[in-house]
Amino acid sequence: MQRESMDYDVVVVGAGPAGLSAAIKLRQLAQQKEIEITVCVVEKGSEVGAHIVSGAVFETRALDELEHDWRQKGAPVNTRVTRDEMYFYTSDKGGVKIPNLFVPKSMHNSGNYIVSLGNICRWLAEQAETLGVDIFPGFTAAEVLYDEGGSVKGVATGDMGRAANGSEKASFEPGIELHAKYTLFAEGCRGHLGKQLIEKFGLDAECDAQHYGLGLKELWDIDPQKHEPGLVVHGVGWPLSESDGLGGAFLYHANNNQVAVGLVVDLNYSNPNLSPYDEFQRFKHHPRIAKYLEGGKRNSYGARAITKGGLNSLPKMSMPGALLIGCDAGT
Repeated sequence: MQRESMDYDVVVVGAGPAGLSAAIKLRQLAQQKEIEITVCVVEKGSEVGAHIVSGAVFETRALDELEHDWRQKGAPVNTRVTRDEMYFYTSDKGGVKIPNLFVPKSMHNSGNYIVSLGNICRWLAEQAETLGVDIFPGFTAAEVLYDEGGSVKGVATGDMGRAANGSEKASFEPGIELHAKYTLFAEGCRGHLGKQLIEKFGLDAECDAQHYGLGLKELWDIDPQKHEPGLVVHGVGWPLSESDGLGGAFLYHANNNQVAVGLVVDLNYSNPNLSPYDEFQRFKHHPRIAKYLEGGKRNSYGARAITKGGLNSLPKMSMPGALLIGCDAGT
């Protein structure tokens, strides 16, 4: 099949925070050194941010380094953390608040912000386009392309207009080949091209096996009388403790009378019949959580795989012609 091609210096697969930050940094460095490089980002979602689930507590250090004037540029980072709470849930009704003295330092969020990562990605995309980065939402990178020497030379986007049985419909259009000197893969956790590259180049030969979790999250509009902008609530224990499982839960009070509530389930539980979705529904009925949600309305929800193996599980990130970055590499 003959496919059209486009040439760039760098192609980035995935318009998440890692992919967009990389594209921005490349263009910034090019401008500082007064050289011209072409950069494009392909994103499978219908728009930038469409596949970003995280409602996060955000430390701004990386953003300070990338865009030191992000406040003046209107970054959607507004709700500063005002209070931290950490609980050990003992049962469907019980729980003990853990004193801050015994909470790990990494869980102290003074000076951090509660954000929508989807909104941050949309803002990053605007900054990238201002710098001259081409962004193509709605195009899935379906295939890794290699040159004669076996180095990565880019990606091909998926065909459009195929029927369910794979045949070509009247509207069929073949994918486009995007050729690059370097290709950055930022697909997120267990990206399908990233898995192929790890296997082909043996990037995980000298690291421990990766560990995974499943994160479930909902966004709620709640009663303004119950809303406390900046409140961060984390918890461990019940309901996962009933199945010898590990993980944790969160409730973040964002702006506009909204809260993000979620449960992260490590994929190591002993009960093969455990349903992470059902455990999440049980968790929401715990009195310490239900008191905020009662009378509210859920307006969106989602789930994503999460890498949890840490430093010892990171594969080698570089290979001929390409890099794995962000959660595609497990960082």
